[in-house]
Amino acid sequence: MSTGLVSQDTIVALATSPGANGAIAVIRLSGLQAITITNGVFKGKDLLSAPSHTIHFGTIRDGEELIDEVLVSLFKGPHSYTKEDVVEISTHNSTYIIERLIGLLIKKGARAAQAGEFTLRAFLNGGMDLSQAEAVADLIASENKASHEIAMNQMRGGISNKLQQMREQLINFTALLELELDFGEEDVEFADRAQFEALIQELKVHIVKLIQSFAYGNAIKHGVPVAIIGKPNAGKSTLLNTLLDEERAIVSDIAGTTRDTIEESINLEGITFRFIDTAGLRETADTIEAIGVTKAKEKVRQAKVLLYLYDDKDNTAEEVILQIKELYYEGLIVILVRNKIDLEGGYYPNDMDTAIKDALFPDYSDSLVGISAKDTNSVEGLKNILLDKIREMAIEDQHIITNTRHVEALQHALDALEQVEQGLDMQLPGDLLAHHVRGALRYISSITGDIDVDRDILGTIFGKFCIGK
Repeated sequence: MSTGLVSQDTIVALATSPGANGAIAVIRLSGLQAITITNGVFKGKDLLSAPSHTIHFGTIRDGEELIDEVLVSLFKGPHSYTKEDVVEISTHNSTYIIERLIGLLIKKGARAAQAGEFTLRAFLNGGMDLSQAEAVADLIASENKASHEIAMNQMRGGISNKLQQMREQLINFTALLELELDFGEEDVEFADRAQFEALIQELKVHIVKLIQSFAYGNAIKHGVPVAIIGKPNAGKSTLLNTLLDEERAIVSDIAGTTRDTIEESINLEGITFRFIDTAGLRETADTIEAIGVTKAKEKVRQAKVLLYLYDDKDNTAEEVILQIKELYYEGLIVILVRNKIDLEGGYYPNDMDTAIKDALFPDYSDSLVGISAKDTNSVEGLKNILLDKIREMAIEDQHIITNTRHVEALQHALDALEQVEQGLDMQLPGDLLAHHVRGALRYISSITGDIDVDRDILGTIFGKFCIGK
Protein backbone atom coordinates (compact mmCIF):
# COMPACT_ATOMS: atom_id res chain seq x y z
CA MET A 1 0.00 0.00 0.00
CA SER A 2 1.35 3.42 -0.90
CA THR A 3 0.37 6.33 1.32
CA GLY A 4 3.08 8.88 0.71
CA LEU A 5 3.43 9.24 4.47
CA VAL A 6 6.75 7.46 4.83
CA SER A 7 9.82 7.56 2.60
CA GLN A 8 12.70 5.13 2.51
CA ASP A 9 14.77 7.39 4.77
CA THR A 10 16.51 5.91 7.77
CA ILE A 11 14.80 7.25 10.87
CA VAL A 12 16.08 7.65 14.42
CA ALA A 13 14.43 8.40 17.78
CA LEU A 14 14.68 7.78 21.49
CA ALA A 15 12.70 4.58 22.15
CA THR A 16 12.64 4.80 25.94
CA SER A 17 10.68 7.35 27.92
CA PRO A 18 12.34 10.79 27.86
CA GLY A 19 13.27 12.19 31.24
CA ALA A 20 12.93 8.83 33.01
CA ASN A 21 15.18 8.14 35.99
CA GLY A 22 16.43 4.77 34.71
CA ALA A 23 20.09 4.04 34.10
CA ILE A 24 19.75 3.11 30.41
CA ALA A 25 18.23 4.81 27.39
CA VAL A 26 17.61 3.11 24.04
CA ILE A 27 17.98 4.93 20.70
CA ARG A 28 16.37 3.16 17.74
CA LEU A 29 17.12 3.42 14.02
CA SER A 30 15.18 1.82 11.15
CA GLY A 31 15.77 1.85 7.39
CA LEU A 32 18.08 0.78 4.60
CA GLN A 33 21.08 2.62 6.05
CA ALA A 34 20.46 1.91 9.76
CA ILE A 35 23.39 -0.47 10.15
CA THR A 36 25.73 1.50 7.87
CA ILE A 37 25.08 4.80 9.68
CA THR A 38 25.59 3.19 13.10
CA ASN A 39 28.72 1.41 11.93
CA GLY A 40 30.19 4.76 10.89
CA VAL A 41 30.24 6.03 14.50
CA PHE A 42 30.63 2.71 16.37
CA LYS A 43 34.04 1.50 17.44
CA GLY A 44 34.02 -2.23 18.10
CA LYS A 45 33.04 -5.13 15.87
CA ASP A 46 32.26 -4.39 12.23
CA LEU A 47 28.45 -4.26 12.31
CA LEU A 48 28.14 -4.72 8.55
CA SER A 49 29.46 -8.27 8.83
CA ALA A 50 27.67 -9.13 12.09
CA PRO A 51 24.68 -11.50 11.96
CA SER A 52 21.15 -10.46 12.84
CA HIS A 53 19.85 -10.65 16.41
CA THR A 54 23.25 -10.11 18.00
CA ILE A 55 24.47 -7.60 20.59
CA HIS A 56 27.85 -5.87 20.46
CA PHE A 57 29.80 -3.82 23.02
CA GLY A 58 31.78 -0.82 21.92
CA THR A 59 31.97 2.97 21.95
CA ILE A 60 30.31 5.76 20.02
CA ARG A 61 32.72 8.46 18.86
CA ASP A 62 32.37 11.74 17.03
CA GLY A 63 35.72 11.77 15.29
CA GLU A 64 38.17 11.17 18.11
CA GLU A 65 35.78 12.37 20.82
CA LEU A 66 34.40 9.56 22.98
CA ILE A 67 30.68 10.09 23.65
CA ASP A 68 29.75 6.88 25.49
CA GLU A 69 30.22 3.15 25.88
CA VAL A 70 27.20 1.35 24.44
CA LEU A 71 25.57 -1.94 23.52
CA VAL A 72 24.33 -2.18 19.92
CA SER A 73 21.57 -4.68 19.03
CA LEU A 74 21.07 -5.66 15.38
CA PHE A 75 17.81 -6.81 13.82
CA LYS A 76 18.08 -7.31 10.08
CA GLY A 77 14.94 -7.05 7.97
CA PRO A 78 12.53 -8.65 7.52
CA HIS A 79 13.06 -10.17 10.97
CA SER A 80 12.48 -6.96 12.91
CA TYR A 81 9.64 -4.85 14.29
CA THR A 82 9.46 -2.63 11.19
CA LYS A 83 10.48 -5.40 8.73
CA GLU A 84 13.46 -3.16 7.88
CA ASP A 85 17.00 -3.17 9.25
CA VAL A 86 16.73 -1.98 12.84
CA VAL A 87 19.50 -0.96 15.25
CA GLU A 88 18.96 -0.28 18.94
CA ILE A 89 21.72 1.52 20.83
CA SER A 90 21.64 1.12 24.62
CA THR A 91 23.41 4.08 26.19
CA HIS A 92 23.56 5.79 29.56
CA ASN A 93 20.41 7.77 30.33
CA SER A 94 21.94 11.23 30.21
CA THR A 95 20.08 14.00 28.38
CA TYR A 96 23.42 15.30 27.10
CA ILE A 97 24.53 11.88 25.80
CA ILE A 98 21.14 11.17 24.17
CA GLU A 99 21.11 14.52 22.37
CA ARG A 100 24.73 14.10 21.20
CA LEU A 101 24.08 10.56 19.90
CA ILE A 102 20.87 11.41 18.04
CA GLY A 103 22.45 14.58 16.65
CA LEU A 104 25.47 12.59 15.45
CA LEU A 105 23.32 9.93 13.78
CA ILE A 106 21.29 12.63 12.02
CA LYS A 107 24.51 14.28 10.85
CA LYS A 108 25.59 10.90 9.40
CA GLY A 109 22.41 10.55 7.33
CA ALA A 110 19.44 9.57 9.51
CA ARG A 111 16.47 11.84 10.11
CA ALA A 112 14.35 12.33 13.22
CA ALA A 113 11.36 9.97 13.26
CA GLN A 114 7.83 11.30 13.31
CA ALA A 115 5.31 10.25 15.96
CA GLY A 116 4.41 6.59 15.48
CA GLU A 117 6.60 6.21 12.41
CA PHE A 118 8.25 2.95 13.50
CA THR A 119 4.86 1.28 13.98
CA LEU A 120 3.53 2.88 10.77
CA ARG A 121 6.42 1.26 8.88
CA ALA A 122 5.62 -2.07 10.53
CA PHE A 123 2.05 -1.71 9.20
CA LEU A 124 3.07 -0.57 5.70
CA ASN A 125 5.63 -3.38 5.44
CA GLY A 126 3.10 -6.06 6.42
CA GLY A 127 4.37 -6.71 9.92
CA MET A 128 0.93 -6.08 11.44
CA ASP A 129 -2.48 -4.91 10.32
CA LEU A 130 -3.99 -1.57 11.25
CA SER A 131 -6.00 -2.81 14.24
CA GLN A 132 -2.88 -4.47 15.66
CA ALA A 133 -0.92 -1.25 15.18
CA GLU A 134 -3.58 0.68 17.08
CA ALA A 135 -3.38 -1.94 19.84
CA VAL A 136 0.31 -1.07 20.31
CA ALA A 137 -0.71 2.42 21.42
CA ASP A 138 -3.42 0.96 23.68
CA LEU A 139 -0.90 -1.44 25.22
CA ILE A 140 1.52 1.39 26.02
CA ALA A 141 -1.32 3.42 27.55
CA SER A 142 -2.84 0.53 29.53
CA GLU A 143 -3.03 1.31 33.24
CA ASN A 144 -4.67 -1.83 34.58
CA LYS A 145 -4.72 -5.59 34.07
CA ALA A 146 -8.00 -5.66 32.17
CA SER A 147 -7.02 -3.00 29.60
CA HIS A 148 -3.62 -4.68 29.20
CA GLU A 149 -5.24 -8.04 28.43
CA ILE A 150 -7.62 -6.51 25.87
CA ALA A 151 -4.82 -4.63 24.09
CA MET A 152 -2.55 -7.68 24.11
CA ASN A 153 -5.28 -9.87 22.60
CA GLN A 154 -5.87 -7.32 19.84
CA MET A 155 -2.15 -6.84 19.17
CA ARG A 156 -1.75 -10.60 18.77
CA GLY A 157 -4.46 -10.66 16.14
CA GLY A 158 -7.54 -11.74 18.10
CA ILE A 159 -9.93 -9.28 16.43
CA SER A 160 -8.04 -9.41 13.12
CA ASN A 161 -8.55 -13.17 12.82
CA LYS A 162 -12.30 -12.87 13.39
CA LEU A 163 -12.61 -10.05 10.85
CA GLN A 164 -10.49 -11.97 8.35
CA GLN A 165 -12.87 -14.93 8.57
CA MET A 166 -15.80 -12.59 7.85
CA ARG A 167 -13.97 -11.06 4.89
CA GLU A 168 -13.12 -14.40 3.34
CA GLN A 169 -16.71 -15.64 3.58
CA LEU A 170 -18.08 -12.46 2.03
CA ILE A 171 -15.42 -12.41 -0.69
CA ASN A 172 -16.28 -15.98 -1.70
CA PHE A 173 -19.95 -15.14 -2.11
CA THR A 174 -19.17 -11.86 -3.87
CA ALA A 175 -17.08 -13.78 -6.40
CA LEU A 176 -20.02 -16.08 -7.11
CA LEU A 177 -22.37 -13.11 -7.49
CA GLU A 178 -19.93 -11.45 -9.89
CA LEU A 179 -19.63 -14.70 -11.83
CA GLU A 180 -23.40 -14.68 -12.39
CA LEU A 181 -23.01 -11.39 -14.26
CA ASP A 182 -20.78 -13.11 -16.82
CA PHE A 183 -23.59 -15.56 -17.53
CA GLY A 184 -26.45 -13.07 -17.42
CA GLU A 185 -28.04 -14.34 -20.63
CA GLU A 186 -28.20 -17.90 -19.31
CA ASP A 187 -30.07 -16.72 -16.16
CA VAL A 188 -28.07 -18.99 -13.81
CA GLU A 189 -27.33 -18.62 -10.08
CA PHE A 190 -23.98 -19.72 -8.74
CA ALA A 191 -24.54 -18.27 -5.26
CA ASP A 192 -27.06 -20.28 -3.28
CA ARG A 193 -29.42 -17.60 -1.94
CA ALA A 194 -30.54 -19.63 1.09
CA GLN A 195 -26.94 -20.32 2.08
CA PHE A 196 -26.07 -16.68 1.48
CA GLU A 197 -28.92 -15.50 3.71
CA ALA A 198 -27.76 -17.86 6.49
CA LEU A 199 -24.25 -16.42 6.20
CA ILE A 200 -25.54 -12.85 6.45
CA GLN A 201 -27.48 -13.75 9.59
CA GLU A 202 -24.38 -15.35 11.14
CA LEU A 203 -22.18 -12.38 10.31
CA LYS A 204 -24.73 -9.95 11.73
CA VAL A 205 -24.73 -11.86 15.04
CA HIS A 206 -20.92 -11.65 15.26
CA ILE A 207 -20.86 -7.94 14.37
CA VAL A 208 -23.61 -7.06 16.85
CA LYS A 209 -21.64 -8.82 19.62
CA LEU A 210 -18.52 -6.85 18.71
CA ILE A 211 -20.47 -3.59 18.73
CA GLN A 212 -22.02 -4.46 22.10
CA SER A 213 -18.57 -5.24 23.51
CA PHE A 214 -17.56 -1.61 22.98
CA ALA A 215 -19.45 -0.45 26.08
CA TYR A 216 -17.30 -2.77 28.22
CA GLY A 217 -14.09 -2.20 26.27
CA ASN A 218 -14.38 1.58 26.36
CA ALA A 219 -15.11 1.55 30.10
CA ILE A 220 -12.10 -0.68 30.77
CA LYS A 221 -9.81 1.35 28.53
CA HIS A 222 -10.63 4.72 30.09
CA GLY A 223 -11.72 3.60 33.57
CA VAL A 224 -15.31 3.03 34.68
CA PRO A 225 -16.89 6.36 35.70
CA VAL A 226 -19.00 5.94 38.86
CA ALA A 227 -21.13 8.85 40.11
CA ILE A 228 -21.95 8.90 43.83
CA ILE A 229 -25.31 10.66 44.17
CA GLY A 230 -27.80 11.37 46.95
CA LYS A 231 -29.26 14.09 49.17
CA PRO A 232 -26.99 16.21 51.38
CA ASN A 233 -25.58 14.24 54.34
CA ALA A 234 -26.35 10.90 52.66
CA GLY A 235 -22.73 9.84 53.28
CA LYS A 236 -21.33 10.31 49.79
CA SER A 237 -18.03 11.86 50.86
CA THR A 238 -17.65 9.32 53.66
CA LEU A 239 -18.11 6.52 51.12
CA LEU A 240 -15.51 8.04 48.80
CA ASN A 241 -12.99 8.29 51.64
CA THR A 242 -13.62 4.68 52.64
CA LEU A 243 -13.26 3.47 49.05
CA LEU A 244 -9.96 5.35 48.71
CA ASP A 245 -8.82 4.50 52.25
CA GLU A 246 -7.85 8.13 52.79
CA GLU A 247 -9.47 11.42 53.83
CA ARG A 248 -9.86 12.79 50.32
CA ALA A 249 -13.23 14.55 50.74
CA ILE A 250 -14.26 16.85 53.59
CA VAL A 251 -16.83 15.17 55.82
CA SER A 252 -19.14 17.28 57.98
CA ASP A 253 -22.54 17.08 59.66
CA ILE A 254 -23.38 20.36 57.92
CA ALA A 255 -25.56 19.66 54.90
CA GLY A 256 -24.18 20.92 51.60
CA THR A 257 -20.48 20.67 52.54
CA THR A 258 -19.59 19.22 49.11
CA ARG A 259 -20.31 21.91 46.52
CA ASP A 260 -18.11 20.77 43.65
CA THR A 261 -17.31 17.36 42.21
CA ILE A 262 -14.31 15.38 43.48
CA GLU A 263 -12.87 12.64 41.26
CA GLU A 264 -10.47 9.89 42.29
CA SER A 265 -9.55 6.50 40.81
CA ILE A 266 -8.94 3.13 42.40
CA ASN A 267 -8.05 -0.25 40.92
CA LEU A 268 -10.25 -3.19 41.88
CA GLU A 269 -8.96 -6.56 40.71
CA GLY A 270 -7.43 -5.15 37.54
CA ILE A 271 -10.26 -2.75 36.64
CA THR A 272 -9.96 1.01 37.15
CA PHE A 273 -12.99 2.80 38.62
CA ARG A 274 -13.20 6.61 38.53
CA PHE A 275 -15.37 7.63 41.49
CA ILE A 276 -17.05 11.04 41.37
CA ASP A 277 -18.32 12.53 44.63
CA THR A 278 -20.99 15.13 43.92
CA ALA A 279 -22.96 17.84 45.66
CA GLY A 280 -26.10 16.69 47.47
CA LEU A 281 -29.30 16.79 45.43
CA ARG A 282 -31.79 19.30 46.85
CA GLU A 283 -33.53 22.55 46.04
CA THR A 284 -31.41 25.43 47.33
CA ALA A 285 -31.31 29.23 47.24
CA ASP A 286 -27.51 29.17 47.62
CA THR A 287 -26.13 30.07 44.17
CA ILE A 288 -22.86 28.16 44.61
CA GLU A 289 -24.58 25.04 45.94
CA ALA A 290 -27.11 25.22 43.09
CA ILE A 291 -24.26 25.17 40.58
CA GLY A 292 -22.89 22.09 42.38
CA VAL A 293 -26.27 20.33 42.10
CA THR A 294 -26.39 21.07 38.37
CA LYS A 295 -22.87 19.72 37.92
CA ALA A 296 -23.81 16.60 39.88
CA LYS A 297 -26.61 15.84 37.42
CA GLU A 298 -24.24 16.45 34.51
CA LYS A 299 -21.77 13.95 35.97
CA VAL A 300 -24.49 11.31 36.08
CA ARG A 301 -24.92 11.74 32.31
CA GLN A 302 -21.20 10.99 31.89
CA ALA A 303 -21.18 8.00 34.26
CA LYS A 304 -21.50 4.32 33.52
CA VAL A 305 -22.52 3.46 37.07
CA LEU A 306 -24.68 5.41 39.53
CA LEU A 307 -24.39 4.75 43.26
CA TYR A 308 -27.48 6.31 44.81
CA LEU A 309 -27.15 6.72 48.59
CA TYR A 310 -30.13 7.15 50.89
CA ASP A 311 -31.14 6.33 54.46
CA ASP A 312 -34.37 5.77 56.39
CA LYS A 313 -34.11 8.97 58.40
CA ASP A 314 -33.65 11.65 55.73
CA ASN A 315 -35.32 10.05 52.71
CA THR A 316 -38.67 8.72 51.63
CA ALA A 317 -39.28 5.99 49.07
CA GLU A 318 -41.08 8.51 46.87
CA GLU A 319 -38.04 10.83 46.81
CA VAL A 320 -35.68 8.02 45.85
CA ILE A 321 -37.99 6.72 43.13
CA LEU A 322 -38.54 10.15 41.57
CA GLN A 323 -34.84 11.04 41.56
CA ILE A 324 -33.78 7.71 40.03
CA LYS A 325 -36.36 8.07 37.26
CA GLU A 326 -35.20 11.62 36.63
CA LEU A 327 -31.51 10.68 36.49
CA TYR A 328 -31.79 7.39 34.62
CA TYR A 329 -30.82 6.93 30.98
CA GLU A 330 -30.56 3.76 28.92
CA GLY A 331 -27.39 1.81 29.68
CA LEU A 332 -26.80 3.39 33.10
CA ILE A 333 -26.09 0.84 35.84
CA VAL A 334 -27.94 1.93 38.98
CA ILE A 335 -26.97 0.49 42.37
CA LEU A 336 -29.22 1.57 45.23
CA VAL A 337 -27.28 1.93 48.47
CA ARG A 338 -29.06 2.23 51.79
CA ASN A 339 -26.48 3.83 54.05
CA LYS A 340 -26.05 4.19 57.84
CA ILE A 341 -27.20 0.68 58.69
CA ASP A 342 -24.83 0.86 61.68
CA LEU A 343 -27.37 3.20 63.31
CA GLU A 344 -30.03 0.52 62.89
CA GLY A 345 -28.02 -2.43 64.17
CA GLY A 346 -27.49 -3.89 60.68
CA TYR A 347 -29.32 -4.16 57.40
CA TYR A 348 -32.88 -5.42 57.52
CA PRO A 349 -35.16 -4.99 54.48
CA ASN A 350 -38.11 -2.78 55.36
CA ASP A 351 -41.23 -1.29 53.76
CA MET A 352 -39.18 1.52 52.21
CA ASP A 353 -36.91 -0.96 50.44
CA THR A 354 -39.90 -2.94 49.23
CA ALA A 355 -41.57 0.16 47.80
CA ILE A 356 -38.34 1.18 46.03
CA LYS A 357 -37.84 -2.29 44.57
CA ASP A 358 -41.45 -2.53 43.40
CA ALA A 359 -41.16 0.80 41.59
CA LEU A 360 -37.64 0.49 40.14
CA PHE A 361 -36.86 -3.22 39.64
CA PRO A 362 -36.00 -4.38 37.01
CA ASP A 363 -36.41 -1.45 34.58
CA TYR A 364 -34.16 1.05 36.40
CA SER A 365 -32.08 -1.11 38.73
CA ASP A 366 -31.73 -4.64 40.02
CA SER A 367 -29.37 -4.03 42.95
CA LEU A 368 -30.06 -2.75 46.46
CA VAL A 369 -27.45 -3.13 49.17
CA GLY A 370 -27.19 -1.95 52.76
CA ILE A 371 -23.89 -0.49 54.02
CA SER A 372 -22.25 1.69 56.61
CA ALA A 373 -20.17 4.05 54.49
CA LYS A 374 -17.56 4.51 57.21
CA ASP A 375 -17.02 0.76 57.71
CA THR A 376 -14.42 -0.80 55.38
CA ASN A 377 -15.80 -4.33 55.75
CA SER A 378 -19.31 -3.15 54.92
CA VAL A 379 -18.10 -1.37 51.77
CA GLU A 380 -16.34 -4.52 50.53
CA GLY A 381 -19.72 -5.95 49.57
CA LEU A 382 -20.42 -2.86 47.47
CA LYS A 383 -17.08 -3.25 45.71
CA ASN A 384 -17.97 -6.83 44.80
CA ILE A 385 -21.29 -5.69 43.31
CA LEU A 386 -19.46 -3.07 41.24
CA LEU A 387 -17.06 -5.67 39.88
CA ASP A 388 -19.88 -8.10 39.09
CA LYS A 389 -21.83 -5.43 37.21
CA ILE A 390 -18.88 -4.47 35.01
CA ARG A 391 -17.93 -8.09 34.34
CA GLU A 392 -21.50 -8.83 33.29
CA MET A 393 -21.00 -6.35 30.44
CA ALA A 394 -18.31 -8.59 28.94
CA ILE A 395 -19.40 -11.41 26.67
CA GLU A 396 -17.66 -14.64 27.55
CA ASP A 397 -15.12 -15.82 24.96
CA GLN A 398 -15.84 -12.71 22.90
CA HIS A 399 -13.29 -10.30 21.46
CA ILE A 400 -13.55 -6.79 22.88
CA ILE A 401 -13.70 -3.58 20.83
CA THR A 402 -12.18 -0.50 22.51
CA ASN A 403 -11.69 1.81 19.53
CA THR A 404 -14.35 4.29 18.36
CA ARG A 405 -13.16 4.00 14.75
CA HIS A 406 -13.72 0.25 14.85
CA VAL A 407 -17.21 0.40 16.29
CA GLU A 408 -18.26 3.02 13.73
CA ALA A 409 -16.95 0.87 10.88
CA LEU A 410 -18.75 -2.19 12.26
CA GLN A 411 -22.01 -0.26 12.50
CA HIS A 412 -21.67 0.76 8.84
CA ALA A 413 -20.88 -2.87 7.91
CA LEU A 414 -23.98 -4.00 9.80
CA ASP A 415 -26.11 -1.46 7.92
CA ALA A 416 -24.71 -2.75 4.60
CA LEU A 417 -25.46 -6.37 5.55
CA GLU A 418 -29.01 -5.42 6.44
CA GLN A 419 -29.34 -3.92 2.96
CA VAL A 420 -28.09 -7.21 1.52
CA GLU A 421 -30.69 -9.02 3.62
CA GLN A 422 -33.45 -6.73 2.34
CA GLY A 423 -32.21 -7.26 -1.20
CA LEU A 424 -32.45 -11.02 -0.80
CA ASP A 425 -36.01 -10.68 0.44
CA MET A 426 -36.82 -8.52 -2.59
CA GLN A 427 -35.02 -11.01 -4.88
CA LEU A 428 -32.75 -8.32 -6.26
CA PRO A 429 -30.34 -9.34 -9.04
CA GLY A 430 -26.78 -10.32 -8.22
CA ASP A 431 -25.17 -7.05 -9.32
CA LEU A 432 -27.20 -5.02 -6.79
CA LEU A 433 -26.54 -7.56 -4.04
CA ALA A 434 -22.83 -7.50 -4.85
CA HIS A 435 -22.82 -3.70 -4.50
CA HIS A 436 -24.06 -3.88 -0.90
CA VAL A 437 -21.72 -6.78 -0.08
CA ARG A 438 -18.77 -4.76 -1.33
CA GLY A 439 -19.88 -1.95 0.99
CA ALA A 440 -19.81 -4.30 3.99
CA LEU A 441 -16.40 -5.60 2.87
CA ARG A 442 -15.05 -2.07 2.58
CA TYR A 443 -16.03 -1.18 6.15
CA ILE A 444 -14.77 -4.45 7.65
CA SER A 445 -11.50 -4.15 5.74
CA SER A 446 -10.99 -0.55 6.86
CA ILE A 447 -10.53 -1.79 10.44
CA THR A 448 -7.53 -3.95 9.58
CA GLY A 449 -6.26 -1.81 6.69
CA ASP A 450 -6.76 -4.56 4.09
CA ILE A 451 -7.88 -1.83 1.69
CA ASP A 452 -6.23 1.47 0.79
CA VAL A 453 -6.75 3.65 3.84
CA ASP A 454 -7.04 7.42 3.51
CA ARG A 455 -3.72 9.06 4.45
CA ASP A 456 -5.54 11.45 6.79
CA ILE A 457 -6.85 8.46 8.76
CA LEU A 458 -3.34 7.02 9.04
CA GLY A 459 -1.99 10.40 10.08
CA THR A 460 -4.61 10.66 12.82
CA ILE A 461 -3.98 7.13 14.10
CA PHE A 462 -0.18 7.19 14.19
CA GLY A 463 0.06 10.84 15.16
CA LYS A 464 -1.16 9.82 18.63
CA PHE A 465 1.86 7.54 19.17
CA CYS A 466 4.97 8.59 21.02
CA ILE A 467 7.95 9.54 18.82
CA GLY A 468 10.03 6.41 19.47
CA LYS A 469 7.23 3.96 18.70
